[in-house]
Amino acid sequence: MPYQRNQQPGCGGCLLILLLFSLLTGGFSGLLNFLGVLIYSGLAGILIFIGLFWGFSYWIQRKVSDYEASQTESHNRFVWLLIHTLINIARIDGVVSKEEISTIQRFFQYNLRYDQTRMYWVKNLIKEAVDSPQSLESLLLEFRDTFAYEPRLILLELIYQILYTKPQVPEAELKMARDIAAYLQIKDYDKRTIEAKYKYGSKQQSSSYTNQRTEEHYYAILGLEPGADSDTIKKAYRKLSMKYHPDKVRHLGEEFRSVAEGKMKEINAAYDYFKKR
Repeated sequence: MPYQRNQQPGCGGCLLILLLFSLLTGGFSGLLNFLGVLIYSGLAGILIFIGLFWGFSYWIQRKVSDYEASQTESHNRFVWLLIHTLINIARIDGVVSKEEISTIQRFFQYNLRYDQTRMYWVKNLIKEAVDSPQSLESLLLEFRDTFAYEPRLILLELIYQILYTKPQVPEAELKMARDIAAYLQIKDYDKRTIEAKYKYGSKQQSSSYTNQRTEEHYYAILGLEPGADSDTIKKAYRKLSMKYHPDKVRHLGEEFRSVAEGKMKEINAAYDYFKKR
């Protein structure tokens, strides 16, 4: 199904209502008299609060609509599919909890550094995803048919990144992430690289030895088993550098290009470690 942008918010007939109201109350003087009654009765404060709330909502909706219009169709569709996929993963136990929704929101706010306008957009997409009957299989089929291999890698990277924000990742969710990788036709080597990186990263966070990354973690970033020789390390580095080049996901938007840049920094750091060794 095509991505549906938010419509520009309209006045909703407020001007017509105001004119009719003015006529019914005797024109401008009648309107002033009516306002005087409201102020005297204490209802003016309530109306002012409603007006401010409506004005703020209108302003936010307008900014969201302008933001969507400024982005590419690929970017908007990528975020839409990402959020719907994450909600389907959260729904594996039959319910989407508030904590799971908060985890997704925190990811966009802190990891992707979304501002207030984009967070309002994300929250609307989350509500839509929670109410959507669309299956995970249909979402992944569209993603696989719409996006090239590199954006699919970024999607899987983001899925694992969110899963490992939890203190302990449920095995059922890990299995679903692996199934998603298979459905998206992600190669086993790439899947192992992504999962191993977060697996060992999670171990390090729970360990008392957090000052340095272990050699095992650097191997995991390159998708290699400990003890790989220099030629194997060099080949793995070149292969990953080609797949995660930021220019290959530029069309998805700056935030996802930054994800690729972050991945490249990790790959370069791992390779530099083995070169110095």
